[in-house]
Amino acid sequence: MTSCVEPPAPPASSSGDSLWRHRDFRRYLTGQTASVAGSSITQMALPVLAVLHLDATTAQVAWLALLGQLPPALLALHAGALADRYSKRRQMITGDLVSAAVLSTVPVAAALGTLTLTQLMIVAVVQGAASVLHDAAAISLLPSLVDRSLIQRSNSRVGALFAVAATAGSHLGATLTAVLGPARALLGDVVSFLISAGCTARIQAREPAPHRPEARRLREEIGEGLRYVHGDERLRTLTLVNASTSFALGLLNTLWALYLLRTLAVSATAFGVLLGLGALGAAAGALTAPSLARRWGPGPMMLTALAITPLTQIPILLASPGRGWQITIGAALFLQLACAGAAGTTQRSIRQIITTAGMQARMQAVSTWLTASARPLAALLAGGLGTWIGVRPTLTAGTILLLVPLVVLARSPLRALRHMPDQPPAAPRTSSEPVPSPPFPRTAPPAVPTPAHTEDAPHGHSPGGDAT
Repeated sequence: MTSCVEPPAPPASSSGDSLWRHRDFRRYLTGQTASVAGSSITQMALPVLAVLHLDATTAQVAWLALLGQLPPALLALHAGALADRYSKRRQMITGDLVSAAVLSTVPVAAALGTLTLTQLMIVAVVQGAASVLHDAAAISLLPSLVDRSLIQRSNSRVGALFAVAATAGSHLGATLTAVLGPARALLGDVVSFLISAGCTARIQAREPAPHRPEARRLREEIGEGLRYVHGDERLRTLTLVNASTSFALGLLNTLWALYLLRTLAVSATAFGVLLGLGALGAAAGALTAPSLARRWGPGPMMLTALAITPLTQIPILLASPGRGWQITIGAALFLQLACAGAAGTTQRSIRQIITTAGMQARMQAVSTWLTASARPLAALLAGGLGTWIGVRPTLTAGTILLLVPLVVLARSPLRALRHMPDQPPAAPRTSSEPVPSPPFPRTAPPAVPTPAHTEDAPHGHSPGGDAT
């Protein structure tokens, strides 16, 4: 089931090649950026639809949010195994088309007057599951589109553009909601999924053939992925850094908006400006990550970024109402997400470079599964602590938890990594196994080349970003 469309476009292969001249890279980046922007529209419109038009209670809104977060925690490992077993492009297209179909039922039902909260919850689950399938394949497709030497630069472009797209999508969602209403605003996300599917279908690069000497059950391949990540100290360390960072940020993000809007009396307009500054910080961090890694080394750069991140919480914890503190918080948020963008882009690139082709999706799925599982637990803990000890002390506890990923990285050999690692050797083959033709012609002139939403793509605009 490996996708193959001739003639395949060769990957960029030297550090001097421009990624923007690679047709497959542009198609991939265009489709995934549209998907990120569209998802931000839904994140804006769906709660408004539930609260203002369907009179959802607090408990129902919480259930709607929880159901949207469950699919990554329950299905990420399975989606990763499927992406390594079958065509990644077909899995991405399938996920996009399912998402577009299920979301389109909401404006149709609203127009007919039959929309219910139950339907919204079903849509949240189905669309979440389809997104997991899409994202598992999208993130792991990148290493087959570009040469390993260009992975960090590719992730840098991806992270920067996704941060901007997520913010633009939120503003577009607010505009569409005001002009068309929240139900019809979801059509913007439907269009984004169709754009994503169309761009993915036009990618011509041939995917590596899966190396699978004998048929196995899906759970066996999931177990192989877990053992693979656990058995490599570098992958294990970076995955634990991601999971612990996600847990700490999940706790902080749960109460962050409440703290700013209620405790610090930040206006809705100022709150939007702060989110925009955070997005700019994430983009700046992602764009500067390759040059910072070359100058200081990937290990020291990531360690420094993780050390700065807890410090950026201090102004937020000390703040009081007033314009001066709002400016200070904006600067701190810009710096915090710049650190998150730089560290996230670098660690993702390292994991993609050192992982063999047949394990890319399962490796990423392990990280997605752990980080996705951490967020609901962190939200529950934030709610309990916020009620018991107060919002500001809970945010202080979350800040302290941001030291955990710093300690994990500082205790590993990765802290001293001065150069991006080499790619792994090719997997050995049996004498009876046919040797496939190379995925790209070696003699063709280099053309030239991103994903992840969101792993890897940025998922939030609160203090911190998605580190997967």
